[in-house]
Amino acid sequence: MCTVTFSPRRGGYALAMNRDEKFTRVAGLPPRSWKVNGRAGISPAEPGGGTWISLNDTGAALALINWYAIGELVKGIGLSRGEVVATAGTAHMPGLVSEALARLPLSRINPFRLVGVFPAVNEIAEWRWNLKKLDYRQHDWALKQWISSGFDELKAQRIRGRTFREAQRVKSPARLDWLRWLHRSHLPELGPFSTCMHREDAATVSYTEIVVSSREAVMRYHAGSPCKTRDHFEHRLKLIAD
Repeated sequence: MCTVTFSPRRGGYALAMNRDEKFTRVAGLPPRSWKVNGRAGISPAEPGGGTWISLNDTGAALALINWYAIGELVKGIGLSRGEVVATAGTAHMPGLVSEALARLPLSRINPFRLVGVFPAVNEIAEWRWNLKKLDYRQHDWALKQWISSGFDELKAQRIRGRTFREAQRVKSPARLDWLRWLHRSHLPELGPFSTCMHREDAATVSYTEIVVSSREAVMRYHAGSPCKTRDHFEHRLKLIAD
């Protein structure tokens, strides 16, 4: 259950993600720096390993959401979807992500949608795994949102999508305060379908914001519902050409 919003900005972009989880799930760990094969990056983490969002020093970002519309799940012992982003997080081009995914045992991973943002080539890519086929799509470098919900995915997409479209009439989506307002929003009413989600058994448990310019990338992370918390972790990366 998550909401991811991409907003292009002059010389870069902003990406925001609300992570929605049941209260019984172990809380995620705040972002930490990493270095793999000479590539530096930042990502929060699952206590058992893996992550749902990452940023590397080329300004490329990956965000993963569960694909609940696919009713089928892996039989037997599966591999955490968090390994998808952890495996592909060093990539600076869509083709490298595809190569990383090809090395994973996808048959043991439940359905997901992986969003990749690659400022070096101004491309947004999406990979969709439905347990049978890995589908690849390209999107325009333009304002866009992805929504998942284990409660009622189609209804969540319809209602949150309406909030997203109506919010664009209020102020410029290129502004960070617009993006933050949207991800704190309880419109049309506080509950399972608001962008900042609240249910008796689950809620939005974190907000992650990535802002990339021509020289620097920043990841900000708020633990807890974005409507209630103001404290956050902030990490900066100096970008390198690749």
